[in-house]
Amino acid sequence: MFSLLQLVRAIHSQDLGMAAEHSLEISKAAPRDDGKIRTGTVWTCIAHIITGVIGSGVLSLAWSTAQLGWIAGPLAMLCFALVTYISAFLLSDCYRSPNPVTGARNYSYMDAVRVTLGSTCKKHTWFCGFLQYLSLFGTATAYVLTTATCTRFRCA
Repeated sequence: MFSLLQLVRAIHSQDLGMAAEHSLEISKAAPRDDGKIRTGTVWTCIAHIITGVIGSGVLSLAWSTAQLGWIAGPLAMLCFALVTYISAFLLSDCYRSPNPVTGARNYSYMDAVRVTLGSTCKKHTWFCGFLQYLSLFGTATAYVLTTATCTRFRCA
């Protein structure tokens, strides 16, 4: 079984198209197909994985499990883990379109939607972008309201 460091090194070496490096220094990669030089290291990859996994959801995990109980709590966690797993694969498939090796890079969700729907569906692309930003605004509003509520109860 791979450890996290071995997995990150394998991904890092595959991205550079060479054997796994044992150094954790900045790689001397040549500019890729878009002319940008990739300067990520194994340490930055590990940091991104950790910050992606340990987020605000983990902080509320104990409370959520206490509210749902010992049966529904772990079942809900497994369901959300499955949704996260499927979402990660869908996003990774959209990063390069239409070919995962030679396709153009999509740097934003809107680029991926534009490539997927085609250039003739400008209204649909705009609508998907609107829904994306609406969801982002709703999530940010929920975080602010929850933080304000928790802070108010602690100070009183």
